[in-house]
Amino acid sequence: MATSKEYSKPLPLIDNSTKPFWEGAKRHELMLYKCLHCGTYYYPAIHCIACENPKMEWVKVTGKGEVYTFCIYHSAFHPAFKEDIPYNVTWIKLLEGPLLLTNVVECKNEEIYIGMPVEVVFDDVTDEIALPKFKPTE
Repeated sequence: MATSKEYSKPLPLIDNSTKPFWEGAKRHELMLYKCLHCGTYYYPAIHCIACENPKMEWVKVTGKGEVYTFCIYHSAFHPAFKEDIPYNVTWIKLLEGPLLLTNVVECKNEEIYIGMPVEVVFDDVTDEIALPKFKPTE
């Protein structure tokens, strides 16, 4: 496992509204915010946008979904990503509904397609941060 000093890529800014998500990721659990009234899922939210209910809770979800859209980067827009060229940036539509911006791993960029079924895997980039990424399930 890398330490913070060894990991040169940007890390997420964790605040009170996202802390449960990142604590779950550290445990290798994908967490979403769920409305206790209508059951709609979010990442994160202050109140339910669907029914405006303020009662929400963080829950563990399946970690399954599909590629919604993606882009393959052939230029490094941050020096820390130079060695990763080309790399993908992918929106995953989770089974529970929300979109999550991440990367697809464990396959070639040329194999990624819209609608590809995927499941979450976690990349322990520091002692405190695990990044959710997704791998194909086919």
